[in-house]
Amino acid sequence: MDVGKGVVVVGAGPTGLLLAGDLAAAGVAVTLVEKRAHGISNLSRALVVHARTLEQFDARGIADELEAVGEPLGELRLFDRLTLDLSQLRSRFRHVLVLPQYEVEKVLERRAVKAGVRFAYETELVGLTQDAHGVRLDVRGPDGATQTLTAAYAVGADGLRSGVREAVGLPFPGRSVIRSLVLADVRLTERPPALLTVDTAGDAFAFIAPFADGYHRVIGWDRSRNVPDSEPLDLDEVRGIVRQALGRDFGMHDARWMSRFHSDERQAPAYRVGRVFLAGDAAHVHSPAGGQGMNTGLQDAANLSWKLVAAVEGRAPQGLLDTYEAERHPVGKAVLRSSGGLVRFAMAKRPWTRAARGLFAAVVSRVGPVRTRAVGRITGVGISYPAPRGAHRLVGRRVPDVTLAAGRLHELLRAGEFVLIAPRDVAFETGRAVPAHWSSARRTTLLVRPDGHVAWAAEEADAGAVEVALGEWGVRGDG
Repeated sequence: MDVGKGVVVVGAGPTGLLLAGDLAAAGVAVTLVEKRAHGISNLSRALVVHARTLEQFDARGIADELEAVGEPLGELRLFDRLTLDLSQLRSRFRHVLVLPQYEVEKVLERRAVKAGVRFAYETELVGLTQDAHGVRLDVRGPDGATQTLTAAYAVGADGLRSGVREAVGLPFPGRSVIRSLVLADVRLTERPPALLTVDTAGDAFAFIAPFADGYHRVIGWDRSRNVPDSEPLDLDEVRGIVRQALGRDFGMHDARWMSRFHSDERQAPAYRVGRVFLAGDAAHVHSPAGGQGMNTGLQDAANLSWKLVAAVEGRAPQGLLDTYEAERHPVGKAVLRSSGGLVRFAMAKRPWTRAARGLFAAVVSRVGPVRTRAVGRITGVGISYPAPRGAHRLVGRRVPDVTLAAGRLHELLRAGEFVLIAPRDVAFETGRAVPAHWSSARRTTLLVRPDGHVAWAAEEADAGAVEVALGEWGVRGDG
């Protein structure tokens, strides 16, 4: 199982599956190590896929498959009267898709298998060393024997208790912000009033979302009941929390699974140590408010994968791999702040915090720019990356799925390469980049990264400027 100069990804959750699939689709040798037995668990907690994640799936040709099994919701209710209308999103996906994490994992696993990812289930990381040339990972397989994998790079996508993060000596500072959250998959006699039902009352919070098989996922919290995760949980306790928060329990019965857990806010101080990277919950964890957890991890993977491909192929510009941490660490920090703030507002108890919550809801609801920013932040479509001083104003921004002369941008991005969009009457040498032209009379030339953000832009660009830009990003010639 020596992958030589390829990549080892540890952790076969959504982040690891997307990353490994991207790498393998680009021709990079990938081994995906997972300590669990093979199988998609229905116990995962994520329940929504946001617009920006759907755009990334669309750029890989799998969005429509997920849309077919999920439930689109045109608004996102956070608390009280604060509901975010998603119909004005400048995206093909003007909704949040209610879809359990395990459905996302099914599609991502099929894609990874088809692309040629090598899976090593029931295999646990027990040691990791690296030098200037590569990474050595000692893993223990299902038979108890230990072997060593070697790779050019390694990525830890192995969750809250990341063995990769521990092996490279990175701390995970933060704290538990909500204790004794309860989860249950149940059947309901009464239909909830909305596709996503969420509210608070007194010390209680409850959230209900449907699964396609007739079950509903219930998440509840009673602030007054602070018990360890190991404390037994029964359906009566879940019913009681839901009745307190929502007024009734909708006749819940036939629980097939129940669990108690806690929610942390933590972030690693770095996402890269030499040739080892962290992504997803291994790099950051936060409250479930706004449904941003799985989505943030998938965006990590989309940002990192094409950069690793360029590095493995020997055409990465100087410092390209450093941009992963520079771009994604601030995003993770912002999600910690926003999701934590939503939880604190939702569970506000004191009169002054309730007043602050009401003021916040009023401002977001009535002030257009504030509302647009809030929607963009939660859905991911408003996230931009830092641009060098003096760069064009579009550099670092996400490019919507614009219709071009020969198809949609996301369809062109499925090649996994940069896309060079030029005016209709101009033809440039594009190197590895996919050539494209505006369907309108626009004169801007855009070099779009594989993750859909602008790498370089210019008005009325000439061939020399384009050549320089392609060279700076390692996409000139055959590389």
